[in-house]
Amino acid sequence: MTTTTSQRGRRRAPSRIERAAGKAAALQKPRVILALLLLLALTSIMLLDGYLRAEVGGDQRVRDGASSSKVPDKILNGGPILTFRGGQAQTISVPNKTIALTFDDGPNPTWTPQVLKILQKYDVPGTFFLVGSMVSRYPSIVKNMVEQGNEVGIHTFTHVDLSYQSDARITREMTQTQLALAGAAGITTTLFRAPYSSETDAIDNYSWPVYKTLGKDGYTSVFVDTDSDDWKKPGVSKIVSWATPKKNKGASVLFHDAGGERSQTIKALPKYIEKMRAKGYTFTTISGVIEKENASSRQSSGQQTGAPAGTGAAGATGEQPGGVPNGQSTPGGSASGSGSANGNGSARGNLQAAHRTATGTTLYEGKALVAAVAVAEWAVPVLSVGLIVVGVAVMGRFGMMLILARRHYRQRNKRRFSWGPPVTTPVSVIVPAYNEKECIANTLKSLAQSTHPIEIIVVDDGSTDNTSEIARSAAYELGMNNVRVIRQENAGKPAALNNGVRSASYDIVVMMDGDTVFEADTVRQLVQPFAGPEVGAVAGNAKVGNRNTMIGAWQHIEYVMGFNLDRRMYDLLRCMPTIPGAIGAFRRDAVLQVGGMSEDTLAEDTDITIAMHRAGWRVVYQEHAKAWTEAPGSLKQLWSQRYRWSYGTMQALWKHRKSLTDKGPSGRFGRVGMPLVVIFQIVTPVFAPLIDVFTAYSMIFVDFTAALLAWLAVLGVQLLCAAYSFRLDREKYRYLLMMPLQQLAYRQMMYLVLIHSCITALTGGRLRWQKLKRTGEVGTPAGVS
Repeated sequence: MTTTTSQRGRRRAPSRIERAAGKAAALQKPRVILALLLLLALTSIMLLDGYLRAEVGGDQRVRDGASSSKVPDKILNGGPILTFRGGQAQTISVPNKTIALTFDDGPNPTWTPQVLKILQKYDVPGTFFLVGSMVSRYPSIVKNMVEQGNEVGIHTFTHVDLSYQSDARITREMTQTQLALAGAAGITTTLFRAPYSSETDAIDNYSWPVYKTLGKDGYTSVFVDTDSDDWKKPGVSKIVSWATPKKNKGASVLFHDAGGERSQTIKALPKYIEKMRAKGYTFTTISGVIEKENASSRQSSGQQTGAPAGTGAAGATGEQPGGVPNGQSTPGGSASGSGSANGNGSARGNLQAAHRTATGTTLYEGKALVAAVAVAEWAVPVLSVGLIVVGVAVMGRFGMMLILARRHYRQRNKRRFSWGPPVTTPVSVIVPAYNEKECIANTLKSLAQSTHPIEIIVVDDGSTDNTSEIARSAAYELGMNNVRVIRQENAGKPAALNNGVRSASYDIVVMMDGDTVFEADTVRQLVQPFAGPEVGAVAGNAKVGNRNTMIGAWQHIEYVMGFNLDRRMYDLLRCMPTIPGAIGAFRRDAVLQVGGMSEDTLAEDTDITIAMHRAGWRVVYQEHAKAWTEAPGSLKQLWSQRYRWSYGTMQALWKHRKSLTDKGPSGRFGRVGMPLVVIFQIVTPVFAPLIDVFTAYSMIFVDFTAALLAWLAVLGVQLLCAAYSFRLDREKYRYLLMMPLQQLAYRQMMYLVLIHSCITALTGGRLRWQKLKRTGEVGTPAGVS
């Protein structure tokens, strides 16, 4: 045993890389927070989109047949417009030969514009009772509707029966719709029509308190006299007939511009307008009806006719609904005119007295709501399509892995298979070590049992825990004369490996971590592929030694299924991206040819592997060469390790991006290996947690059984792949019991790690060789269960 000391002396000043590392570490917490906020934002977008579609908070209950014993008879037998002037309930009827044309359930991007076009053609105003969620989704239609001179009212935000809802839910339904109107058209309204309502005689003991509460808030509730029943799609002639009042009476007439297929309504509407005009009818809005009633009341009581218009629409107190400030002006001034026809029998004047201009907080909150909905409307479909693509890609990858892994296994385990003449020449084993006092003795003990002739070079990278002394003592106790300990100032793992390569005595170098133990036959198995002169590097089979904890079991599944099954596939495709740092072998000349282990990235193992491909060397996987490594024992350590891996992989791919246009082996990796790594190690893991979010969302708000079955089906496919990979590696299946929990928790963490890495890449941060806390619990391979 010999000891070599290099670069010893007084403590040096921090290097540029170390200073950059300090800066990156300072930015780490904000990046993690940003990753969490991104996941929260995506979840919020999904919930908002579900709320707009009544999937979140939806209530399909509709009350029918309840008693109306507590409702005053004058209300039950009154007109279709219910106001609470001075706190007293009263109804208003539509004057004879007058039609208040009303439409429910809009706006709809297909049918509402066609209705507006017809109304504009015939110069007829309409009163549209809008669903707030639809307003927020199609704000431009509402803006055009108001600018055209039509009147709008509230039909709740999610089209629920308010008689079933709490006071807080009722307030929320009204306020949110007001905000949607403010964001879409810059107005609020005092008109309201309850979903599933009809004539006033349908008011019952459950809905009456709702109307009284809204009346106190300044709302005017609007019912119908005549229902076209167009939603039944009975045919154009019946729609026209059913919408026609009897005996020249006036009526609040109900049509629908949304809520289903409305082609019959579109055909019936022009015929209806022409028919009613031929009968001498005029058309007005609900505010027009109220203003005419106010004018008649003033004349009968001898009042001045110049009283402020629109008082009846908002109630005598002038209160504003849903927290809308009092005193806001009506767009275009007050509603002048009484609802009478102009020269051609229309009432297209300013009959929007129920509208109030939205200002201040209401206006800006409304615009924010519309903007948020626009983001959700765009993001959710894109995410849905993306998840479908990812799902297909992941299933395709599983299928490809199973096929190629099976082919690889059968090919490499044939009795006649041989790499070539046996490789029996000695090799150099390089062990970079930084504060490995817990593990280094076990590492050397395992190497002492090697069946292949080796020299061992331990490169102590500035350890502060007597790692080099422990290594020398262990070698002495084991009687190992083939161990050299080299000490250097702390410069990072790549520098330690390069130092070892330069000091190596033999043409083949094996690289392993200081926390790893080899089986007796590992080195011999690992170097056999070098019988082929085209082979420049060999990846071994890294296994988790400390697998008896939950975190260890999760990583064990990942190593067997994700890493080693992948390597079988990449081996056959000749585009393996990474030789694991825990166990890999290289031709010494090949390493020197590509410039050694680079410090350009955090993933020096991925960097050197891609460099080998680009230099024309073949990289293979040797499944029978097994190494047992100590995986991170806590979530914090796991995060640190996977962050370094994922960020380092991104760096390495970017560094070697020119391989995309290269020819030969380099181009093969660039056009086959690099896309596979990007898709399946970066893109799909980012989307994977959204599958769980979508599944949870669907279970809670859409269809629990269907969503659960779909999730179990995907899990079943993954379990099948995992079971097959465990079979190939001859591992015990009991660890697969941890897989469902791994999919729920572990995958979310990997998502956050990837987002963290992407943010780091964008901000240009860097990290040095990070040392994980070790326990030394991975001893000799024989002790691993």
